Amino acid sequence: MFSRFVALGDSFTEGVGDDDPDAPNGVRGWADRVAEQLAHHHDGFAYANLAIRGRLLQQVLDEQLAPALEMKPDLVTMYAGGNDLMRPKVDIDALCDDYEAAVDQLAATGATVVLFTGADGVEDPIFRRMRGRTAVYNEHVRLIAARHGALVVDMWAMRALRDRRVWSADRIHLNTAGHVLIAAAVLDTLGAKHDITPTPLGKAVVRSRQQRLLENLRWAREHALPWLGRRLRGTSSGDGLDPKRPTLTPITSRR
Repeated sequence: MFSRFVALGDSFTEGVGDDDPDAPNGVRGWADRVAEQLAHHHDGFAYANLAIRGRLLQQVLDEQLAPALEMKPDLVTMYAGGNDLMRPKVDIDALCDDYEAAVDQLAATGATVVLFTGADGVEDPIFRRMRGRTAVYNEHVRLIAARHGALVVDMWAMRALRDRRVWSADRIHLNTAGHVLIAAAVLDTLGAKHDITPTPLGKAVVRSRQQRLLENLRWAREHALPWLGRRLRGTSSGDGLDPKRPTLTPITSRR
């Protein structure tokens, strides 16, 4: 079906939240899981993952687009812009103009291009405030995909992603269960056979108002304040990191 898969993006595609000490950069993620499944059906399958956590959309395009094009992939996934949406000010229209120019270049190669909408943070009191921005971004993504024949994994429509149990403690990155959901969604969108099944979560525990308040305070102390500190210092969680899979190489199937 596919033989050369290149993934572009930020922490979402790098796999942050799906910790694995045996994986490059210490994370596995949905893209690795997709590559492992696709490798079942092609002996010469090769995979590269250029994504680095913390990257803004323009950084993704500046650093990753040219190397991806040089690899001549027949499958490309790209998600970028989530970090931009979290900034105090963002011009979403201008952002998506640059995004579309990149999609145009990727689609022109004949590769299958897969894009993603942002997830709906309606169940979280903090990220609910970003719903408007995310919705505008998502409409751009859908239109860009339609104009260039790209496929879309619609995370906004995935109600399972509203369950905080598929997110890491930082509330920004998916955990292992969340990455499994995305891997299955990508493979389903491609029409590819796979044996990935969602992680059983059981019945959700109902938390009291006081418990939710304490959790929010702990999140602010342990995750929000350090994030704000990096913004003020002009640093990123991805500083000093290299892409986990900078070149097209075979990948070993795992469970």
